[in-house]
Amino acid sequence: MLTALRMTTDKTSISDQDILFRLIDEDVGAFNILVDRYKNRLINFVYRFVKDYDVSEDIVQETFLRVFRHRHNYKAIANFSTWIFTIAGNLAKSELRRRKRWRFLSVDAANEDEKKFDLPDDGVLPDRAASVNILDRFLQTAIEALQTKYREALILRDIEGMSYKQIADITGVPVGTVKSRVNRARKKLQRKLSGHTPHDELFQQE
Repeated sequence: MLTALRMTTDKTSISDQDILFRLIDEDVGAFNILVDRYKNRLINFVYRFVKDYDVSEDIVQETFLRVFRHRHNYKAIANFSTWIFTIAGNLAKSELRRRKRWRFLSVDAANEDEKKFDLPDDGVLPDRAASVNILDRFLQTAIEALQTKYREALILRDIEGMSYKQIADITGVPVGTVKSRVNRARKKLQRKLSGHTPHDELFQQE
């Protein structure tokens, strides 16, 4: 009872690592805290790949299921956010590969597979309130048009605010390659958005 009370009181301050250790000890409440903490961020992240909210929810649900199934394999030296974003990113890219194969077999079926997503007014995407400029129509369209490897690097760096080291761990490429991808993505956005938005300062090289 005391543990449950403590979890309820400290759920905003307790570290991901401590939550996961409690999850390993079969504390279901710990799993709920992880879901509350990461669900919207992951949906936002995955949606920018698959462009379908329902599919994004399914991928995020599968991400959490895999975290739960493999909780005993988590290594304390790893960063939990890196681990969970790696799982979600891999599932999102698998979905994109599945769609490409399906398009090859049937263009009509592929057209039915995708649907346009209208951003909800209640702010389901977590970065909407924090940075409305990121959801600007031109900017969002330009991000979606980026090649997957550039889009992923840009989202993780400029939207999720991750370090280059974390992004390198997630994508499996060297830090130098991550920096190059982020800068190239920013340049591509600047060219696409030239004359449409006043947000060039968001995409300066570091």
